[in-house]
Amino acid sequence: LAERDALLQRKDREIALREAKIEKITFELARLKRWKFRAKSEAMNAEQRRLFEETLAEDEAGLREQLERLRREAAAAAAGAAASDTTTKAPPRRPRRNPFPDHLRRVEHHHEPERTDCLEPGCGRPMTRIGQEVSERLDIVPAEFFVHRHIYGKWACRCCQVLRQAPSVAEVIEGGIAASGFVAHTLISRFVDHMPYYRQATINARSGVHTPRSTLASITGQAGAALEPLHEAHRRFILSCAVLHADETPVALLDPGAGKTRRAYVWAYARSWHDKVPGV
Repeated sequence: LAERDALLQRKDREIALREAKIEKITFELARLKRWKFRAKSEAMNAEQRRLFEETLAEDEAGLREQLERLRREAAAAAAGAAASDTTTKAPPRRPRRNPFPDHLRRVEHHHEPERTDCLEPGCGRPMTRIGQEVSERLDIVPAEFFVHRHIYGKWACRCCQVLRQAPSVAEVIEGGIAASGFVAHTLISRFVDHMPYYRQATINARSGVHTPRSTLASITGQAGAALEPLHEAHRRFILSCAVLHADETPVALLDPGAGKTRRAYVWAYARSWHDKVPGV
């Protein structure tokens, strides 16, 4: 009886500690929501607000996970200390999520019991498979660097003293280290994802590939020169339409001579929506 009383007292202390943690996390979560949904100050621009909103979403998810874990532990401890006939509540239903796109590759992992015969006393018959449950989780394979090895065989005629070899494969950057895929990846990371070269160099270094900032900048400059004919063709196509739409975006441009910034504009041109083929 003394051991049982000591065990109950210890469980009571554990439950009280968990309840205090739950109350603390609940308060933090409420304060987080109040900060999130209050009137936003115009002192922050859209990018700054988006940065804080993303951080708030991370913190909220972390607090919710801690809260659910503590509640499950407290419920399990309370159920162990209570009478054996106490029924536990069913776990809350999770919100339904959208299915993953069909084009994603599926890697199937089959899980079956170690034994498929009935383990009930006096039975031992083989069991029948009546169905299955499928759960899907999203995963990712990090970017993989690989090397193209172009091997050009040399063929010679000893009689005529003639050497024959296949012509070299055309590349976006002749004589460089970057294949077309790596060139496209560098350009998209820089101009679509707005990732500076020093971050790209750090990411590549994690895979053991040394690409200094100067190398990435050189790749981008050479690729831009290679894409110049495409840009000119696209420009002629846009400007050849009967009706042209234009829109300006003011930007702050550094003016080194004056030691400050000046107002500049970026212009976007688009073909009319009456045209069969759109273009921007």
